[in-house]
Amino acid sequence: MKKYETLLLLDPEVGSEGRQTLLDKLSGIVQRDGGQVAEVDDWGQKQLAYPVRKVTRGRYVRLEYGLPEEKVSELERNIRMADEVFKFLTVKLEDEFAQEAS
Repeated sequence: MKKYETLLLLDPEVGSEGRQTLLDKLSGIVQRDGGQVAEVDDWGQKQLAYPVRKVTRGRYVRLEYGLPEEKVSELERNIRMADEVFKFLTVKLEDEFAQEAS
């Protein structure tokens, strides 16, 4: 299992309930596919460098998780289908994910 980070740019009009529903869905996908979410970091609303879908502000959320390499495409497929997500970027951080004892 490798360690990944996905940065999501969300529609600023999505409320905290809608945002939490999306993050719970994505966390559930990671766990269903044998992974573990390490951190969810909400960076808040920021001014965008250029308009995206005619919107000049966006909310950034960072997900850090461990997931088998072949399962990342399934998570990204679900992110693409979410209307709340303007853009996203997934980066591999490390080749090994140190699982924390729960």
